[in-house]
Amino acid sequence: MITLRQASLYFNTLRYLKPAQVWGRVVFRLRRLVPDLREAPGLREPVCAWQLPAARNPTMLGPSRFRFLNKDGELGGLDAWNASEFSKLWLYNLHYFDDLNGANAVERRSWHIMLIDRWISENLPGHGIGWEPYPLSLRIVNWIKWALAGNPLDDIVLHSLAIQTRYLSRRLEYHLLGNHLFVNAKALVFAGCFFDGDEAIEWFECGMKILEREIPEQILADGGHFERSPMYHALAYEDMLDLANLALAYPAATRHWQARVSEWPLLIERMGHWLSSMCHPDGEISFFNDAAMGIAPSPGELFNYAQRLGYIIPDLDTNVIWLKDSGYIRVESDNAVLLIDVAPLGPDYLPAHAHADTLSYELSIFGQRVVVNSGTSRYGLDPQRERERATAAHTTLEINGQNSSEVWAGFRVARRAYPFGVTIQSDADCVVVEAAHDGYRRLPGRPIHRRRWIFGESRLDVIDVVEGDFSRAISRVYFHPAINMKKDGRRGIASWAGVSPGKWVIPNLDGCGGGELRWQADGADIVEEPSQWHPEFGITQPSRCLALHVTETAGQSSCTFSLEWC
Repeated sequence: MITLRQASLYFNTLRYLKPAQVWGRVVFRLRRLVPDLREAPGLREPVCAWQLPAARNPTMLGPSRFRFLNKDGELGGLDAWNASEFSKLWLYNLHYFDDLNGANAVERRSWHIMLIDRWISENLPGHGIGWEPYPLSLRIVNWIKWALAGNPLDDIVLHSLAIQTRYLSRRLEYHLLGNHLFVNAKALVFAGCFFDGDEAIEWFECGMKILEREIPEQILADGGHFERSPMYHALAYEDMLDLANLALAYPAATRHWQARVSEWPLLIERMGHWLSSMCHPDGEISFFNDAAMGIAPSPGELFNYAQRLGYIIPDLDTNVIWLKDSGYIRVESDNAVLLIDVAPLGPDYLPAHAHADTLSYELSIFGQRVVVNSGTSRYGLDPQRERERATAAHTTLEINGQNSSEVWAGFRVARRAYPFGVTIQSDADCVVVEAAHDGYRRLPGRPIHRRRWIFGESRLDVIDVVEGDFSRAISRVYFHPAINMKKDGRRGIASWAGVSPGKWVIPNLDGCGGGELRWQADGADIVEEPSQWHPEFGITQPSRCLALHVTETAGQSSCTFSLEWC
């Protein structure tokens, strides 16, 4: 029997879905396809040279050994492509073939040839994980990118590539939409340019019509991806760079869509600016919603790819950047960078990669990450996945032990927080950002969480206010694993790299050095807790957290957390 709690979660999740998602799921589950095994169309000759794309780290450790998500595995017998001993995401990565275009891929060319041949012989058309639309889409693109980089495909591979594209064209993920449908369309466009003839034109036209709808939907006016995840934004940025690269290589194939293709350069430059704005001084992405390093190519790799295609990476020439459409704010001084989340979780019909992290923030000082969100180490349906999505895993405030948005079942969200009242005031001495959200109004007492950040040249004050009744409120501050803390009541010292008290050493170009800062909390009882930071999938590093237990008062309660450096 379903409980009232479960019924509420389902109702408040399903009511946001688009009708196309509901109907699409029915069709997707019921439709059974017979693979089309006709011969492959002929090939279209590219006009311009294919530019080297952004490279990921190598994942092939040997002809049949791989490392995905920081877990090693051996591709054994026929069943290894779908082995239950590995997570589904690990197996997805096995079927992506990202290593074909990874760093120093030419050194592994013989392995790649054998792996492609093995995939074709051991994955019968239409059977297994490798024929699901998402890995199918990424593999089609990776094989074509590998061919365009100077690796000819023989007739057997070309035949398989055509079978895969035909199959994909009838398994598009309208039930999921978002990044899944986007990469489906991208794969059809790639195959439609790579092959020639009427069938290829049909693939291309289908893919471009989807992109015509999805690009304005998914890429917001400020350049951010609509799922509000820096990691998925980086993947979408890579997708757009690949499409621009393809359009340069096959101008004749895209000429009827020139009006749309001509819009891509400005869009790509805005996406580059957004990505740069959401990175820490260490050059890597911030951790809001599902985000981890090592899934998308690094921002540096992506920016180099963009420059090879002739794009300019805009400078961050102002100390306050408000990405209004996506909902993030970057505030920068000479020695610190503050990143603030005042964003909705994502599109209401697609919050799969959302965390309950509203009004969280991250902070770097002298190039070192100091205050962080916990990150993402896995997908799936286990308690660790639920913990990483929870409000309690982020540098924000939790009320009555509840999440600000009802994240559940790995990728679902029921009732969700909406930010409001966002303001920014700036003068010569400091920047003040204010915002609130209504995620806790569903609780008894209908509390509202308001937060103010006061960012000066060498100080940050974070003021939390809870309006309304509550039984327990905890504002957490997570520190990067490199930070050592000493607590003395409501005050303390945080330091890194062994610098003596009261003295700063600015990191040099090699990343050496460190510093010390002082923290203080008012209006709360402080509990120091062990915690975890997850910089990549499959990696957990021990860290420390300060839990500020807010002192309850009638009607309105507040606490202030201050960091000061010199």
